[in-house]
Amino acid sequence: MELFLYDLMGENFLVIVTRLLVALLLSGIIGFEREWNNHSAGFRTHILVGVGACLMMQLSLFGFIDFLERYDNIRFDPARIPSYVISGIGFLGAGTIIVYGGTIRGLTTAASIWAVAGIGLVVGAGMYGPAIVATFIILLSLVVLNNLEKLLPSQRKYTMLEIVVEPNIKVHQLIEATETFEVKILAVEVEKMERDLRKIFIKMKNIKSDELIMLLEKISKVEGINNISQLTR
Repeated sequence: MELFLYDLMGENFLVIVTRLLVALLLSGIIGFEREWNNHSAGFRTHILVGVGACLMMQLSLFGFIDFLERYDNIRFDPARIPSYVISGIGFLGAGTIIVYGGTIRGLTTAASIWAVAGIGLVVGAGMYGPAIVATFIILLSLVVLNNLEKLLPSQRKYTMLEIVVEPNIKVHQLIEATETFEVKILAVEVEKMERDLRKIFIKMKNIKSDELIMLLEKISKVEGINNISQLTR
């Protein structure tokens, strides 16, 4: 029985499981931050990317040992599979990037997915120290630098509202609701949803927080408004 389990699991089973669990933990930490801030790719996505990349690294390191021992003329290149992971993960990151008129959202989440794939590969190679340091640096950039970035003048130029409306609502009705506050509209984007609902994005120059609250209340009173929120950047 023990021999059967050994043949089934392999001699590197415990090493592989340990690395997968470490990748799960580190990628989950970064994913939790994205989930907490309501981004499109959150907890589960980052875990799947990190663990999947780690698994591919394990295949590259341990998956061909039997062939190497059996045939002397086989060339061993453990970097080949990881190189495809690094280049191939871009399609998933691209799916998180959304363009609203002249505004692009999701670039940071796309970059975090790509970075988590790197962490998974590093953990898969057994480099726990660099993986932990990289996780700390990524979290630092996502949390601390994000708050610092909001203080920069270039990051305080406009506010983006996301409004989900019924089919009978016209865009000009929402624009008229903003006229009381003398808000300068920079861009308007309309996106179709299921059940004939529409999602309208209004990009405007920043206004004071109390005026923004009153503006949201006024727009919410328009009949046919399902949901209104301010998008975080």
